[in-house]
Amino acid sequence: MPTYQREVRVDVPLDDVWEFHSRIGGLEALTPDWMRLRVERVCGPDGEERDADAKLEAGSEIDMSMRPFGVGPRQRWTSRIVRSEVDEGTAVFEDVMNDGPFPAWRHSHQFYAVDERTTLVRDRVEYELPIVGGLLGQLGRLGFEPMFRDRHRRTKRILETDGPTDRRAAEGSRADDQRPE
Repeated sequence: MPTYQREVRVDVPLDDVWEFHSRIGGLEALTPDWMRLRVERVCGPDGEERDADAKLEAGSEIDMSMRPFGVGPRQRWTSRIVRSEVDEGTAVFEDVMNDGPFPAWRHSHQFYAVDERTTLVRDRVEYELPIVGGLLGQLGRLGFEPMFRDRHRRTKRILETDGPTDRRAAEGSRADDQRPE
């Protein structure tokens, strides 16, 4: 299965990076605007609906829709968090697409403390493109690169520049900006 990977170092402690990334507000703040992401519903492992501020635990499910560049119909996407672990100096969560535009999608969000002030953020995606036999699977890299490059730029800007209070405001304003199409 083809794999895409990209990483960035941020001058922020691991605990702060993890706190930001393990909530829906982080996903909304880091998704490029041109994806036109809309989080429709978040359910916890117990199946109960959660608000956007709830921590994403293993078993949580997220129903989303996207309309890249405002073209075509909205694409539905359901992800389930299948792993969420924090250990000394590391943290990881993984989501798999249960329903959406790809035949297979597993996104691993990995975080490593480089030192007390710096964290390495790594995104690793295993995927199959919706093409017969996966003939053009490696071409997915071309589509993922601009999205993850933007995501990592936003990660640095939001986490290094904004304080914890400003991060919450950025997450909230991003959610408020989502307009129906």
